[in-house]
Amino acid sequence: MEKLQRSYVNWQKTAVNLRLLRQDNINLRRYVCGVLRVKNGVCDGANCADCKFEMDNSISRAELAAVFNVTESVVFNWENGKSLPTLDDLMFYAQICKLDLFDVVITEKS
Repeated sequence: MEKLQRSYVNWQKTAVNLRLLRQDNINLRRYVCGVLRVKNGVCDGANCADCKFEMDNSISRAELAAVFNVTESVVFNWENGKSLPTLDDLMFYAQICKLDLFDVVITEKS
């Protein structure tokens, strides 16, 4: 029988990864932009893949918080390892970024 080595989530590294994704993931940028712009009546969200609106800028914590329906301080705490996102929030985050959950959550062998 193969002996498995247990892994654990490194929440500090995961927090840094969440911050980096907010600043640099184009899929997250497009999703947040589309949701907020559609919600505010700025666009219909039909051509988000072709939209160049503010794609060179990172999204703010306030924008991300609006999508997750949490406060800006909750996002700040996620990105600084002060509180943990729920598994549902992590899976949604990965889905928005078009990544596998294990690309978002950083694990290490014990």
